[in-house]
This record gives sequence, C-alpha cells and structure tokens, in this order.
Amino acid sequence: MNKLSIKDVDIAGKRVFIRVDFNVPLKDGKVEDDTRIRASLPTIEYAIDKNARIILASHLGRPKGERVEKYSLLPVAEHLAELLKKPVAFADDCVGPPGEKVEAMNDGDVLLVENLRFHKEEEANDEEFAKQLAGLCDLYVNDAFGAAHRAHASTVGITKFVSVAAAGLLMQKELEYLGKVITNPEHPFVAILGGAKVSDKIPVIEALIERGVDRLLIGGAMAYTFLKAEGFTVGKSLVEDEMLDTAREIKKRVEEKGIELLLPTDHQVVDSYEPIKGGKVLAKTIPIEFTNLGHAGMDIGVETVEHFSRALADAKTIIWNGPMGVFEEPPFDQGTIGIARAVAEAADRGAIVIVGGGDSVAAVSKAGVADHITHISTGGGATLEFLAGKELPGVAALTDKK
Repeated sequence: MNKLSIKDVDIAGKRVFIRVDFNVPLKDGKVEDDTRIRASLPTIEYAIDKNARIILASHLGRPKGERVEKYSLLPVAEHLAELLKKPVAFADDCVGPPGEKVEAMNDGDVLLVENLRFHKEEEANDEEFAKQLAGLCDLYVNDAFGAAHRAHASTVGITKFVSVAAAGLLMQKELEYLGKVITNPEHPFVAILGGAKVSDKIPVIEALIERGVDRLLIGGAMAYTFLKAEGFTVGKSLVEDEMLDTAREIKKRVEEKGIELLLPTDHQVVDSYEPIKGGKVLAKTIPIEFTNLGHAGMDIGVETVEHFSRALADAKTIIWNGPMGVFEEPPFDQGTIGIARAVAEAADRGAIVIVGGGDSVAAVSKAGVADHITHISTGGGATLEFLAGKELPGVAALTDKK
C-alpha cells in the first residue's frame, strides 16, 4: 500500500478524526451485531495507546439528511465503551456542538459524534460541511473501508482541509489482503459468487477472468440465470432474462481461458412459499432439470455442496461473496452453511480465504467458523468495486507515502 498509515504519523497529543464504519444493526436500543465495531478496535486502541485525542465519526442507516432517532449512534457509543473498557463520550451532532467537547478532551480520550448522515451535506460531499468536520481535528484517519467507495464529505471532502490523511489499521489490512488477490493470488485460485443478481457481479466476474481465476463457483439465485442460459428449465426461480446473453458470453469466455465454471447440480425447491402445518415451508431436493414448472429454487442441494467443496480441496486462494440460497430461512441455509464450513476447512489447510459481503460474513458467523477465515472483509459494495479493479475515492484521497 502506497498510502500513509496511522503508524507512519506522530499522533501523540493530536486531535485525530477517525472515520469508522459503525453502520451496525440495532435492536431495542442495543447493538445486535458488533462485527464492524470490533474490526476497528485495533486502530482505536492504537490511537489510545499513543495518547491521541480520538474523534470517531460514522454513518448509520439511511436517515436521508434528517435527524431520525432510531439511527442515533448513542447505543454504539455505549457498546464501544464496554468493548474498550473505558468511557466513550458522545456528542449529539457531528458539527457545531462537538467543538466544545473536543476542546475539553485529554490525551487518550475517545469521543463519538452523532450520525454523519443526519446532514444531507455528508452524502453530497459538501465543501463547507467537510471543512467543519476538518475543523475538529489535527489529523485525519480513514478506517471505514466499507464506505471507501463513496465520495462523501467524511471520506473525501475532509481530506482537502487536513495536513495528513492516513489509513487506519483495518483499511490497511483490507487493502493488503484484497490487493494480493487482484495482483498476485496463489493458485489454484477459486472464486465463489452468490446472491440474487448476475448484474451485480458482472464487473467482478470480468475482472476475475482477466486476473486468472482457475475456478468460478456460482450459486444463489444468480445461478438460475446461467442455467436458463444453458437451456435448463428453472421453473419459477428468480432469473434476470435480460442477462441471459451476458451469461452465455461469460461461459464462452471462461471456456476460452480454460477456467472451470461450476453451477449447481441439484437444488432445494418449493412448490409454494406458504408455510405448511407446523410452520415450515415444504422443501424438496431435485436434480438440475426442474421437472415441475411450479418449482422455485431456494438453495443449492447437498450434492452441489459436495461438488463445490471438492473444487476447494486444493485451492490456495479463495474469495467468497454472496450466499448460496435464502440462508436466513431454514432449511434453505444448508447450502450456504455447507460452503462456509468448506472454506473454513480450506483456511485450516493453509489457503488464503477472504469472505466479503454482509450475507457471506453472517453465514460464516452463523456456521461458527468466523475465527478460521483468513480475512473477513467489512466492505460490501467497496469489496466488489475493489475486486473489479475500480479506484475507491476514499482510498485515492489518502496521503501518498513519499
């Protein structure tokens, strides 16, 4: 990484504005999943140890430029205090009043300011708003990889009004691992892609083909677009008909490059989404040819899990983005959980395994294998754009190393 890191800068006694990604789910006024908060703890704890005065800022949800109390970061401040085992002050705005609280800070203090997106100027990358944010600090650190693909006031605009804009330790780690995948992956290199839409993944698929991926494993609803493009009957499964020609072109390109393209060979399907007696949806597993036009595919089947797992057996580099089915609803979580366990086993054998995207990250946590994964990326759209070779505005805006 050719950008300055927080470790390259003298932050002792300085007011350090750290843009974090604390966009976490809340339930009944409490943090429900603190994965993203924990991901930035190394950066925050490093700054505390170096006696910096730490101002943390984040967005939460989509309040659309208005103060919406359910999107307040106050519960996050309380949770962060528990994780750090020290007080975390909270300012009920991100500009204006926080200035007084910043002036009262001592070395090692931590202050979290209110949701940046309570101001429409944040997403508009408004220059005056960015200048106000910069006025809170001496130095700027971006640790919010998940927001780095957005050119907002707190990710790009602020960097024009500070002397130094450095990467946090999480940002540095994300760029290191993802950068290795796109520049020099160890082979065999396997990519697992899932989710609903082929259209969301086209840039990544094209980039992976160009960068020499050895095997491409496709699951989730997007697999049905590929299967229909090959002439299979897919019943009422979700399909992007406008992407059928694109799917055929992708298949042709991977064949020309000698890349293995693996699609599901069996599926868990439903006749109806309506619950049956006992409250569960009736599921059945069928082979690749849907025999009943009323069926809708909801998950990959057991045979496909085994098929995909064998394709991971000798992999040295694995990236996974997107679930294999409707994993939020048992029994349609079996495919995604099965893949989560397979990639964890690959990591235990020494493969570099990178999991990105909220659903995939939730799956490895649900499967109880998160600790086995080499790197869990906190970015959703940012991860996909980086892997597709796009420049991330929040990274480009950081200060270059001399």
